[in-house]
This record gives sequence, structure tokens and C-alpha cells, in this order.
Amino acid sequence: MLEFLLLHNNWHFNLGDNGRMGVSLRHSHNYAASEHGKHAKVLRAVASLELVKGLAVLVAGFSVLFLIHKDPWDIADNLLHTLHINPDRHIAQILLDWADRLTDSQLWAVAGFSFLYSTLRFIEAYGLWKARIWAEWFALISGTIYLPFEIYAIHKQPNFFHGALLMLSIAIILYMAYLRFTSQRRLNAQGGISI
Repeated sequence: MLEFLLLHNNWHFNLGDNGRMGVSLRHSHNYAASEHGKHAKVLRAVASLELVKGLAVLVAGFSVLFLIHKDPWDIADNLLHTLHINPDRHIAQILLDWADRLTDSQLWAVAGFSFLYSTLRFIEAYGLWKARIWAEWFALISGTIYLPFEIYAIHKQPNFFHGALLMLSIAIILYMAYLRFTSQRRLNAQGGISI
């Protein structure tokens, strides 16, 4: 009898001796549930982090929308005065020059990107909260993609925040890799094939 599991969709297929194919949802779902039950707290902590990231970017996207049809330079100048930052300082001049060059179409693009990014974070958070295998792969791949940027940030400006962010990202990547590859090994030992 030929048998294999498609864990991404939680389907269990078997081809019996009589040539008939059987399909069930039960076997692989129970496998995934039992495998991830002991990891639920960590997965939910990572899901909560992704939810917070998504909410922060969503708030930033809505904030950008409030700048449309307004003068960003005036808003940046008011922000500098509110924070008691001298507008003659180099970093303040960079901010003011950048605000002066902003257009409404650029603001719409930034808002659109932030809404897309936050949607991806929300989807990932949902999948991790529900201990979905696709979300673990998503977290592993997206965390690995961001890693070079985080390394560059700590190289460019080493501080506690960048260091903590890098260490947290590495910990999440290693944990997701551990989950995926130990689950794969156990599944292969049981005779299943995960795709």
C-alpha cells in the first residue's frame, strides 16, 4: 500500500492494494496537533509579536494618510519644535529636506505598502496562533529574508535595540527551523512525506 501525507493541506492519501485511492483529513491533522501542542505557547508568543508588528505598521499607514493634501514640511517642523530639537541640526535638516520632497502619490504608495505588509503580518499571526505548518514556513522564510537588513542595521548603528532585534529574529528563525525539520524527521520515520 502506497501512503503519503500532504501536511500543508492536512490531507492523508493512500493507494490501497485494490487500486482505489483513499483520502482522509484525520491522520495528518492529529499528527500536526500532537506535534505542535507542546509548542503552542511559543508559537502564540511569536504570533502575538507578529500581531503587534502588523498593528504598528497599520497605525503608521493610517498616520501617513493624514499627511495627504497637507504640507509635510510644516508637520515635520512642528514635530521638531514639539520635541525641542533644533531645526539647524544635521538630522533635523535631513528630516525637513525629506518632508519637503514628499508628494501625495508617494504618501499613497507608503500607505498602500504598509497596509499590505500589515495584512501579511496578520495572516502569519493567525497561522502561528492556530499552529499551521504553512505559517511556520512563512515565519522561517520571512525572518530569514529580513536578517541581512537587521545585520546591516546593527553594523551601521550598533545599539541595544538593534542587537535585541537581531537576537530575537535569530531565535525565532532557529525555533521555526527546529520545528519544521524535527517534524519532518518524525514524519519520515513514520513513513509519511511532507511537502
